[in-house]
Amino acid sequence: MPRYNIIRAQRNAKKIGVVVKPSTRKGKKLDVFSKSGEKLASIGDVNYYDYTITRDKKKQANYKSRFAKTRNKVGTPSYFADKILWT
Repeated sequence: MPRYNIIRAQRNAKKIGVVVKPSTRKGKKLDVFSKSGEKLASIGDVNYYDYTITRDKKKQANYKSRFAKTRNKVGTPSYFADKILWT
C-alpha cells in the first residue's frame, strides 16, 4: 500500500509549477520534475506516512519544525517535500 496520496501530491505539485511521478529511486516515494522534464529531486521515505495520508496537524507541525532550516530554500528536496507532501 502506498504511503502517500498521489492525487493530493499532484495537486500540490501543480501549485508550485512542477510534476510528480512515482519514484524510480529505491526507498523514495516521488520524483519531482520541472515542466520541461528535468528531474529536480526524489522526495519522501516509503517507510513513513505523510500529511497527504494522515491529515494529522501535529505530525505536520513536527515535520515543519524538524526541517525548518531547509524547507524554505527553493529547489531543495526539503522544499519540495514540504510543499508537496506536507501541505
